Amino acid sequence: MRRRTLLLSAAGAAGALVVGWGVLPARSRLGSGGLMLPREGDIALNGWIKIAADGSVIMAMPRSEMGQGVHTALPMLAAEELDVPLSAVRIEQAGADAIYGNVAMLVASLPFHPLDAEAEDGFGRVKAGRWVVGKVARELGINATGGSSSVADAWDVVRTAAATARASLLGAASLQWKLPVDELSVKDGVVSHPSGKSAAYGELAKHASATPPGTVRLKEHKEFRLIGQSAMRKDVPAKVDGSAQFGLDVRLPGMRFAVVRMCPMLGGSPGQINANAALAMPGAQRLVLLPAYAGSTAGFAVVGKSYWHAKQAAAAVDVEWQQRPLGALDSAQIEAGLRDAVKNSDGFVFYSRGDVFEAEGRLKTDKRIAAEDGQKPAARVVEAWYQAPYLAHAAMEPMNCTAQVKDGKVQVWAPTQVPQMAREIAAKVAGVPVGDVTLHVTLLGGGFGRRLEVDSVAQAVRVAMDCGGAPVQLVWPREEDQTHDFYRPMHVAMLRAVVDGQGQVASLRIKSAGDAISPRWMERGIPMLSGPVDTPDKTTAEGLFDLPYGVASQRMEHVATRMGVPVGFWRSVGHSHNAFFSESFIDELAAQVKQDPVEFRRKLLKGAPRYLAVLNLAAEKAGWGGKLAPGRARGVALHESFGSIVAQVAEVSLQDGKPRVHRVVCAIDCGTVINPNIVAQQMEGSVIFALTAALYGRVDIKDGVVQQANFPSYPMVKLAQAPLVETHVVPSQKPPGGVGEPGVPPLAPAVGNALFALTSTRMRSLPFVL
Repeated sequence: MRRRTLLLSAAGAAGALVVGWGVLPARSRLGSGGLMLPREGDIALNGWIKIAADGSVIMAMPRSEMGQGVHTALPMLAAEELDVPLSAVRIEQAGADAIYGNVAMLVASLPFHPLDAEAEDGFGRVKAGRWVVGKVARELGINATGGSSSVADAWDVVRTAAATARASLLGAASLQWKLPVDELSVKDGVVSHPSGKSAAYGELAKHASATPPGTVRLKEHKEFRLIGQSAMRKDVPAKVDGSAQFGLDVRLPGMRFAVVRMCPMLGGSPGQINANAALAMPGAQRLVLLPAYAGSTAGFAVVGKSYWHAKQAAAAVDVEWQQRPLGALDSAQIEAGLRDAVKNSDGFVFYSRGDVFEAEGRLKTDKRIAAEDGQKPAARVVEAWYQAPYLAHAAMEPMNCTAQVKDGKVQVWAPTQVPQMAREIAAKVAGVPVGDVTLHVTLLGGGFGRRLEVDSVAQAVRVAMDCGGAPVQLVWPREEDQTHDFYRPMHVAMLRAVVDGQGQVASLRIKSAGDAISPRWMERGIPMLSGPVDTPDKTTAEGLFDLPYGVASQRMEHVATRMGVPVGFWRSVGHSHNAFFSESFIDELAAQVKQDPVEFRRKLLKGAPRYLAVLNLAAEKAGWGGKLAPGRARGVALHESFGSIVAQVAEVSLQDGKPRVHRVVCAIDCGTVINPNIVAQQMEGSVIFALTAALYGRVDIKDGVVQQANFPSYPMVKLAQAPLVETHVVPSQKPPGGVGEPGVPPLAPAVGNALFALTSTRMRSLPFVL
């Protein structure tokens, strides 16, 4: 079956779902009835779509809203195919069935292996393949929000579910009126016939639930009326009037509050504890020990009548902390170890084309011959080392979770990106079947990959078990959130190129080192997908092994390390630092041959028209080559991630000796655009997020303790420092790519390249310090 071929048929009021091969997990090709929550008057036409008595549409929402606009974009897909206004579509949290599993996100996070590689692209390069464990992932049907994959994953599935529901509704009208279905039309949820007969969806739903859909056809791009329009976000009104519920907003009768305090040394544990004085404080109730759940550091939580009572008591507990058994972690030593790994350790070769060693050897021969002739060799080697630090997620909403354990049942309220994993860890800690765990997913006050972890869920359930059936909201103070993160790994890379006498890049060799992320995440959350030996982790090397530039000989190698610092997915993952390495080095090569950075890239992109179009659009809109105000310079970077290509031009100056970014022009090819406003919002948010990391972001670890404990030592870009961000979209009818993360990777190299143009100083490590 082709990817777009899904057969959905009604089976009673609840509906059943049959899904084509390769779109969703195989075991869910025939969905069971009752996948959507039964409510009086609602009729489910399949596992995704219900029709309410008033004719409105209720859509199952399996993805978490963390500011990326998914609670608007996915309903737009359903509204388009159902021919209803966006305002007529409501959402309800999807259940745990495998039909809601996010295959696109899972495959994006799985390790690389060439045994299951995808087809070669236009550069003769085999892109990062899907590790055979991806087949197992499809069977698992894991529901996750990440990898900028929500719209890409839903593109076929949600539209087809909605189109199938529409076909059943039309079929029901056809049977009732005894009129040919091809004479019927739909507008705003009302089926009508030229004879004057008409009925709203609500009137037809019951009969439609027992009507086979017949032939289901998805709309062509030219028929779209809603997709491609800047519809208002559905989550904005509740966020404006304060009715939106984030994790910290949960309030339940009789609720208690718990505050965590974990060993300040990563991987350490509490030794002797004296809590007598702390528990005698007003409002303090109990202390609960917390093991190292799901990769976290061990510690304890104090329960109190309010957050403040619990926080004050937790701070007053007298405890002797113990260092981790393997000794204290130190980020300076880790950096030295990574540099040594690049120099002396063999890594996994993710991509090899031509022979870089032959090109480098030929250069040595040419140098020797030139020296013998008393001449200067025309060709040269350019080598540079780059470094990126550990980074914290620093989401606006600190980690939190509310849990209640009562009568053998568990209820959890959590801002999570992984609802299935959250239910499973809750069941494991409480010792109950997963079916006895009810999860309520709240809005997320920022995710960025941090809420792909479930450590706070485990802690909340453990504390609730000691609270006699009362609900407990567990909160991490900002200092705990900052110093006990799953950090973006530190990375070091060596980039080496041979440039011939004509200024052409003859070879490009890249070798990097840094901790693997996917194996650690799978150990914590999906143990059945982890093994005794790590598989090569493409998420830490992506953005280096899949460059678009037409260099004849290339070799991209990565040394996966395991330094002991807890690491996890961070917005745009490996692309976030690898784009800085590669795009800064491309600028270095342009400077070496004294060519304009944009023109230099254009020459290398002759075989990559899609990339070239994005680069040209950004350069045109930024006025590349035009006059600038005195003391300003421009820098450019181009990068693909998560199925989308982004070019950015940054306009930069120095103020009081520090970088000041005034303007960032973004061009993006993200395939079919669902909502242009959301694309622009995500580019703006990505630029601010990435600029914070480029100017300030670093996590230092000394004696096992993270040194940056709160925003004074881990600052954010403030409103007055925010640049003007312009977004320009390349028109496309390709399937949608990601939007939430692709704007992050090009920012740091664009700013760094502008600083080089301004100061002649090459920035090779982050954050930028002049």
